[in-house]
Formats: sequence, structure tokens, C-alpha cells
Amino acid sequence: MWSFFSRDPAKGFPYEVGEKIIGLESDQSIWSLHEGKQKSNGQPVSVFMFDVTSHNETDRQTAQASVKRLKTLRHPNVLTFLDSLETDKCIYMVTERVLPLSRHLKENESNPKMIELGVAWGLHQIVKGLSFLLNTVNLIHNNVCMSSMFVDAAGEWKLGGIDYMYPASGEGSNIPPIKTLPALERYDPPEKTNSSGRPKKTTKWSADMWGLGCLIWETFNGSLPRTSSLKVIGKIPKSLVRSYCELVSANPITRPSPDKFLDNCKLHDSFMNNHFVQTNLFLEEIQIKEPHEQTTFFNDLTNHLDNFPRDYSKHKILPQLLNVFQFGNGGPAVLPPLFKLGKLLDAAEYQAQIVPCVVKLFSSTDRATRIHLLRQLPLFAEHLQPVVVNSQVFPNMITGFMDTNPAIREQSVKGMLLLAPKLSDNNLNNELMKHFARLQSRDDQGPIRTNTTVCLGKMVAYLNPATRHKVISSAFARAMKDPFPAARVAGILAMCNTIQYFNTADCATKALPALCGTTVDPDKQVRDNAFKTIKVFIEKLEKASNNPEEAAKMNETAASASTASNTPASWTGWMSTGVTSITSKLYTSKSAPAPTNAGKDEKVTSTVPTPSANSDPIKAKQEHTEPLVEDNNQQNNGDGWEDQEWNSVEKDFAEKVEDKDEDNCDGWDSSSWNNTTTKEDIEDVYNDWGGGGWEDSSFQDDDSQVEDKTTSSKDSAFTPTSSYNWSKDVKTTEDNFFGAFTAKPKKAIVQNNTKARLTKTSMTKPSAVTKPIAKEKEDGWDQDEWDTSGWGDDSTQEVLSKADKLKLEREEKRKLRQKQLQEKRAAKSASGKLGARKCD
Repeated sequence: MWSFFSRDPAKGFPYEVGEKIIGLESDQSIWSLHEGKQKSNGQPVSVFMFDVTSHNETDRQTAQASVKRLKTLRHPNVLTFLDSLETDKCIYMVTERVLPLSRHLKENESNPKMIELGVAWGLHQIVKGLSFLLNTVNLIHNNVCMSSMFVDAAGEWKLGGIDYMYPASGEGSNIPPIKTLPALERYDPPEKTNSSGRPKKTTKWSADMWGLGCLIWETFNGSLPRTSSLKVIGKIPKSLVRSYCELVSANPITRPSPDKFLDNCKLHDSFMNNHFVQTNLFLEEIQIKEPHEQTTFFNDLTNHLDNFPRDYSKHKILPQLLNVFQFGNGGPAVLPPLFKLGKLLDAAEYQAQIVPCVVKLFSSTDRATRIHLLRQLPLFAEHLQPVVVNSQVFPNMITGFMDTNPAIREQSVKGMLLLAPKLSDNNLNNELMKHFARLQSRDDQGPIRTNTTVCLGKMVAYLNPATRHKVISSAFARAMKDPFPAARVAGILAMCNTIQYFNTADCATKALPALCGTTVDPDKQVRDNAFKTIKVFIEKLEKASNNPEEAAKMNETAASASTASNTPASWTGWMSTGVTSITSKLYTSKSAPAPTNAGKDEKVTSTVPTPSANSDPIKAKQEHTEPLVEDNNQQNNGDGWEDQEWNSVEKDFAEKVEDKDEDNCDGWDSSSWNNTTTKEDIEDVYNDWGGGGWEDSSFQDDDSQVEDKTTSSKDSAFTPTSSYNWSKDVKTTEDNFFGAFTAKPKKAIVQNNTKARLTKTSMTKPSAVTKPIAKEKEDGWDQDEWDTSGWGDDSTQEVLSKADKLKLEREEKRKLRQKQLQEKRAAKSASGKLGARKCD
């Protein structure tokens, strides 16, 4: 009657028992391994099940003792106990999710290199677990073999099979448990079956180290058929043979202890002396390592991650790197390996683990962290959601545009190309364009101005029609007047490859006049690209003239909204292999190898960058191969200009500037290119574009974090653009684009060491305007008539910032007050109102 009301205890068990896992045979273990999961959250677990009905009482007592023993053991290299349940039919023991080692090795046997690294670290873990049992808790495992070893999701080996464990000393040490399974007898050491009758002298680790030798043999050669097979080395690596022979020695006294075995295996050219084992050992002790040791370790780790087991890197190394980043002092050096391992995660895992760290990093003011983050942006940009980009990432990234370090400014520009598809309308068309307008016109580094133009040319598809019309008609025309030759080439190519956004009127009145001015450019590469681009625009106008319907279609396409895909753009495409890190070439270290130049007698040839024929069939017509450089040792790399050594470009340009027969390149004055930018400076360049506010929150200059290498040694082969004297007074009779700029008076602040004085100075106006420009104006062509956007065609108007104006006003007020005070004192003295004391 009571059995009718009794409840099945298995119904209240919080775990579900699933399918049986193959690999743990019944002749080697009293347990059967099953898949399982927690009912509350679905967390996967492993369930060891002992069938009471099919075993005798001795086996049942062994299973019960095993459960009790595993509850008390807590070690990273021992199987982790979670829960247990005993019923009349079964005994359940729940552990972490594991697989039998034999099955793991069989599934990965196709990759011997990964198996060797995994075995090296796995044996290290098993020996550490045995050392814990023998030396810490004074227990002998007594069942070290393949059937007692398991592997978790990360590929780490776990020590299990503790069914026959007994104390190493004290009560019960002289009576080891009886192994009821005959198949386990082949793993017993020879001294246990000694037929001489005299017991051999042993140590407490003798039996377990013999079992370790059996495990090594089975790992490389398969299941051990008999004890005598241990004499055959088989496939055991040569670097492990010596240590293996010591383990299976017939004399138990000569078998090494666990710690000595590990020391021998870590010697030079030994089995455990590899990067994988060293990496894991370092990560286990990383919290006590010095910062410089951590930096060296993380810099070296990235190069070896490809050789590590994938599962271990994902489930073990990556969580440790995340922990180091959040709670340790690894610094920015931890970012490259962290983002590299992040590629192993799926979308949901990436959002949960990596994205929060990335968002936190963007708010950091550490310049070394910022430069590392920007360089790794291509690895995680696709995982950032638009809401996160606009609210948390973009406001912090734009501060890099005002940073005093050129490398950060350059990487900030290139990074915006990846984030452009996810930016909101205001951030993309207003805020970002303001900063790009300032960088293109006022940055003191030519390569950064070049990259800004390239980035604009690649992201115009994401802009709204109104902003896009201003960019293509003004920004690219401004780039063609840049003193840096590569920037002029970038402007020409950008205009060519955005031709579908030009209506017929702009082609005739804006694009062609600007391009025609570059056909007499001092640089031949600029001239070559200009002629080819002019042909493309003329062909478009001819096609529109012959077919009015096609002309209307062109105009409609130019004014239509963007149809760009959501796939982030890259530096590939119409710039061929893309713009490489240009400023990094300008700021390389002393040890950097000198650039390889073409031979003196060679003509460097290159294929002109070709746009995608699918996007616009007109662009496909610019496929030509012609010499780009004459009488020059520049090295080009097949893309026109991007991968050439910029030091040679700047050097050639500097020589042209210093030549008395050349002009000063449109009167560009480097004094107007400053890194301290105010809100008014940006709005002066972007005054016609409208848009929201702007805050100057540039980082503090910290040379200890990221070195500013603009002032390199005399031995450096690279010359920064900022070192050139753009405002040198030279002749202007042969300048082809000087008249496009009109220097305007400016105010300058002169600081006196003894007393602050403000004086007003003005720039010297150009002495003359070249005849071609004068003739152009006579013909009715005035550049100011077609360049009316916020970019403008004037070379950076020199005006005082708001802060300077306030200082000037305060100084004038102070002088006025002093003058009035002096006048009052003089008036009182003259009128005799000061008075005198009366004498007694």
C-alpha cells in the first residue's frame, strides 16, 4: 500500500538524462556515460549512470564510494562533480560536460599537429592532477588508464575513474580495493603480481606513474592488448621516449615522481617544451607577472594562435584574455590576440562577450589603446550594431580627428569607412563631413589629406543626395589643388569613380574645368590620370548629347537617394589594392629597412586603377597601362600611387618647391595647418553645410603611450610633410593652379617673453596671377562661381579662432583701463587735489 503513494525520486531530479555516449566500454568501467542537460536553463552536462540491477553488491559499494570521494575533490584537473542521485534501480552522478578521451583522439586524428600539442598539454594536466592526489590529499588513484580520462569542451584532459582510489598511508593503505573488471588487470604494475614472494620496495607514486606510462602508450598506439606490449615503443614521439621508459621501469623505486616527470619533459627539445604548453602555463600565472612580461607575451601570442587547437583557443584562452582585459593590467597589447580569437565565436557569442569590451575601449583616453583599437577595427566592425555605433562608438571616434598624433588621425579616417553604413543621417552627413572638410584642407600631413579624399570617394554612396552633390563638386576639386601630388591623384580618381553621381550640367561646368587645370600639373602621374578622367567625362557628355532620354536618366540617377548595400566598404575597389597605412611609412622607426627603389635605367609602370565595370560601364574605359613616373626612382606597386614609398614622393615634391623656377604651390601656408582646432575652425570650412554642434575633446598629448615620430632622426629616410616650407617666396610664373587660391590677410598673435603684446600682421599677397588663370577669367570662367559649397576652393582662410579673439579683446580692454587710470592720475596731480598732511 505504501508503494502506491511513494513518489519516484528521479522525477524531482533537476537533470535530464539523454543518449548514451560511445567510448566508455562496459568491460573497462562500471559506469555508462550519457548526455544530459539541466532542466532549468538547458546547460549541457554529463551523467554517469550505474545500473544496480546488472551489477553485484561489491560493484554497488564501489560506485557509492566513488560518488562520495568525487564530492570532496576540487581541482582543475579532476572531473568536476555537480550532483548525484541514488535510487533502487540506478545511481546517477552528474559532472561537467565531458567526452571519453579515446573518442576525442579518434575524432581529431586527421590533424597530427593539433593532436601532438593537445596531448602535450593534456599529459601535463593529468600529471598535475596526480600530483595533487598524491602530495596534497595523500590518495593513490590506482586506475590510471585511457578509460579513466575525459576531455571537456575546451579539450582539457580531466582525471576521472576514481572507483578504486585508496589512501597512500594510514588506515586502509595496505589493502587496495579489488578491481572486479578483468580488463583492468593489464594496467597493474608488475610488483603487484610478484611471484617471488618477496615484496618490492615501492613509493606512493609507483603504481600511478606506471599507469601514466600505460596511458602514454595507449594515447599514441591505441588500446593496450597486454602488459608485455609496453616494451614496444611504437608511435611514441622520440622526445618522450626517455621519460616513458622511466615510467614503465620494472624497478618501482626508479620511477620518477609527478613533479620530476614534468621537469624532465620541459627540458630543451623535450615533449612539453613548445609554445602551447608555455602559453597555458603563463596564462595560469598571469596575475603575478610584471606588466612588461605581459606585453611581451601578448605580442608573441598572436603569431602562434593559428597553430593552437581551435576548441581550446575558443573555450579556454579567449575567456582568460577577456578576464585579463577586464581585471588585469595587460594593457592594449591584449587586443590583437583577443580580436583574433573573437573570429571563432558566432554572432550571438560575439555580441555577448566581445562587443561590451569594444564599447568600453572606445571611451578610453589612453592613446596606445586607441591606436591598437583602430587598427583592429576591421576585425569587429561588422559585429557592431548601428545603435551602439551612433550612441557610443562614433562620439568617441571623432575625437581622433583632432589628435596631435598623425597615426591616430589617419586610423580614425580609415575607420570611418567601415562604420559609414551604420551611421545615422546627422552623424554621417553633418558631423562627419565637418571633420573631413577640415582634415582635407587644414591637416599638416599630406598622406592624411590623401586618405580623407579616398575615404570620401568610397563613402559617397552612403550620403544623402544634397550632401553628396556638395562633396563630389567641391571636395574632389579642392583635392586637385593640394600641394601633395598623391592627394591630387586621389581627387582625380575619386571624381572619375563617382561619375554616376554627376549630372550633365555639373560634368560640364564643374568637373571638366577642375580636371583641365590638372592637365598641366608638374607631376606626370597627375597629368596622366587627369587626361584619362577627362575622356570619361567627355564620353558621358557625348552620350547624353546624342540621346536626350539617356541624359534625363543620368540626371535622375545623380539626384536619386543612395542605393548602397549595408556591407561595409573597404580600402579595396577603385583604388586597386587600397591605400595602405601611409603615415606609418612616414613615422617608421630607425630600424625600418630602406625602401626598395626601381633601377636607375628602369621606367616604373603601373596599371591605372580601374573601377568596377558592373557599377558603371563608362568607368571600364580607363583601363590602360602607361609609364607613371619619368626620370624618377619612385617605386609603384601596380595601383598608380597607393603603395609607393611616400618619402620619395615628398622628397621629389620638396625639390620642386625649392626650385627657383617653380612657384610655391598655390600659396599654401603650413602655419594655417594646426592641430589645435576650435569649433569655429571647422565651421569656417563647413559653413554652408549646416549641421549640429561640435566639441573639442581631443586627447592629451602623451608621448609615453604612442610616439609621435614626425621628428625622426637624421638617418630616417622619411621626411614629414609638416617639415616643408610651403610658404617659401618663389616665382609663380610657371604655376598652373596658383590662381585658384587667394591669400587673405590674417591676424597673428606674437608672444613677447617680457610682456604679452598683441600685434596685427597680415599675409603677403601673391605678387602676380599667372597668365593662364587671367585668360580663363577673361573667357568668363570664374572658379568662385561654381565652387560655392562648404568645402570651397580658397586655400584655408586665415582667421583668428574664437579663443584668440577673446584674448585680443581682453588685452585691448586691459590697455584701455590702464590708459584711463593714468589719465585720471595725471589730472588729479595737475589740479592739486591730492592734498597734504597738516603739521602740528
